[in-house]
Amino acid sequence: MARNAKLDRLLTLVKALGESAEGLTLDEMAEVIGANRRTAERLRDLILVHFDLEESIDDRQKRFRIPGALPSPFTQPNVAEIAALQSIAETARRTGSAQAPLLDSLAGKVQASLRREVKSRMAPDLEPLVRLQRHHVPAGPMIEHAPETVAQVQGAMMAGMCVEFDYLAEGATEAKWRRVIPLGLIHSAASYLIGQIPGRDLEPVPYRLDRMSAARVSNQPGAAGDDWDLDAWMGESFGIWREQGHEIVLRVARESAERARRWRFHPRQVIEEDGEELIVRFHSGGLREIAEHLFTWGGEVRIEAPEELRAVMRERVNLVAQSVDK
Repeated sequence: MARNAKLDRLLTLVKALGESAEGLTLDEMAEVIGANRRTAERLRDLILVHFDLEESIDDRQKRFRIPGALPSPFTQPNVAEIAALQSIAETARRTGSAQAPLLDSLAGKVQASLRREVKSRMAPDLEPLVRLQRHHVPAGPMIEHAPETVAQVQGAMMAGMCVEFDYLAEGATEAKWRRVIPLGLIHSAASYLIGQIPGRDLEPVPYRLDRMSAARVSNQPGAAGDDWDLDAWMGESFGIWREQGHEIVLRVARESAERARRWRFHPRQVIEEDGEELIVRFHSGGLREIAEHLFTWGGEVRIEAPEELRAVMRERVNLVAQSVDK
């Protein structure tokens, strides 16, 4: 087992050094293989015997990389990787994801890149992994996205240009023209373009891709700034829709405490022990989405703060009660 672990580290590091465009420092190499710096140094010296290891200096740090293409044994996907990709592509098709065509295309290219004898050798193992693995698709909207819309948005991102489109807002009868700086694409049951109107000091706005038509790359420059952080922007709300943030405090009952320890309510949550109960704290908007999520806990999570969230929860409870009474 120890020998296998050492070989796995060595092959993992070779692959990482071959894939890195700028090279890896010794500390980064150690992080890749989950070992200390001394182990990374020993493996680097071993790799140097068999590969052309290129060395460069960046900000007074040495970086190492293997230039050129690695031999196919280091880049060839294995059976489990191909099966995982095909499973994700199949789930994307079933959910109508905007990324489904891209994943289908990638899966096809990966298969096509394999030599015939490799395909034949993999086939007996690949068949059960593909047939017996699925991603659960929860109840939700069935939304179709035009592949050309995704392509135009991504093209604008790569070109550093604005994207233009006609947008049919919810409840509207006519689509209106929009030009925005593309700050991100968020894929879920519905896919959203996060866009900001150029030249105006306004917050970014989410646009549903299925409500966009005639999308095209604009001739006006517009790109996300170097300080733009899509993950941080998403973390300011519980869901997609934006609203003023609140300090959320939830109390989890003893019966559900163990489950809550392994649950992510929010990316920046803080969990505190309070006797046999838990306190969960995070800053977020999206009060309606938080309230609707708390329904799934069956009363085992109580709202400590803010009062605004309590009010939204009472409103949702009353609506549910009215639907049951009808």
